Amino acid sequence: MRAHQIMTRSVISVSPDTSIVEAANIMLKRHVSGLTVVDETGKLVGVVSEGDFLRRSEIGTGRKRGRWLRVILGPGKSASDFVHEHGRKVSEVMTASPVTITEDTALAEIVDLMERNNVKRLPVVRGDMVVGIVSRANLLQAVAGLARDVPDPTADDDHIRTRIIDTMEKNDWCPFGLNVIVRDGIVHLSGVIIEERARQAAVVAAENVEGVKKVHDHLCWVDTMSGVYLNSPQDDDLAKAS
Repeated sequence: MRAHQIMTRSVISVSPDTSIVEAANIMLKRHVSGLTVVDETGKLVGVVSEGDFLRRSEIGTGRKRGRWLRVILGPGKSASDFVHEHGRKVSEVMTASPVTITEDTALAEIVDLMERNNVKRLPVVRGDMVVGIVSRANLLQAVAGLARDVPDPTADDDHIRTRIIDTMEKNDWCPFGLNVIVRDGIVHLSGVIIEERARQAAVVAAENVEGVKKVHDHLCWVDTMSGVYLNSPQDDDLAKAS
């Protein structure tokens, strides 16, 4: 399998001048743990993630280094830490020049890059432009292992996937972070919904695409007030049976 066959096409991006507060609110509202950062031309310039908000002066979690360690590291490191902990713009906390992949990057290589660079997501680029993102979902390792034993999706599978995504993205109930994987006409839907009725709508939308044989629902429901996170009933049943 290749990146274009599993990536999330709807990528949430911010500019380098976006405020830290706004970026944090976007992550909370859209239930994502990272955002791509693009300049005014749409070129990828960085990635900002929840990890970039761990060491912040507002919540008293700035680094406390001993005097000797500060001497060893030098003033440059202290200056960088200060900017990261007190900066007000995304450009001051983001990871610049992030590791990227292309649409044709193999799944095994994606997993290897994530592990080697200790990252949870990889932007998918076409030239300098972001066209998708692959996150380290809970099943990524399992999918990578399965892909070695199951034939790659066919061209028909790719067309089915495109039609499903295009259909759902036109609707306001489209799951956040929608991801669709199709193999031999079997569809796996994943993403986040905040309204249970959106689950049935998503399944029906997929079932109505020509060539679809079966739809597996992996959509997770999130309560926007409490943050309670529930797996799909189908995934819960599988967990109980295993």
